[in-house]
Amino acid sequence: MPNLTAKELTAIEDQLSLEQLLVKKYRMYSRACTDPQIKTKCEQIAARHQTHYDKLLAHLN
Repeated sequence: MPNLTAKELTAIEDQLSLEQLLVKKYRMYSRACTDPQIKTKCEQIAARHQTHYDKLLAHLN
């Protein structure tokens, strides 16, 4: 993998922060939901954003 520029690293770090925030929010929404379908959907969305976070982090390692 070629070396990343400072601008690219900053963009990835920003995206990591956003993905992490989305994971936290959707997990919180899931805990707050009483409707099982909405709860499941929020858990799925949180898992998808966790996958995005993990993939971005793997690019930095």
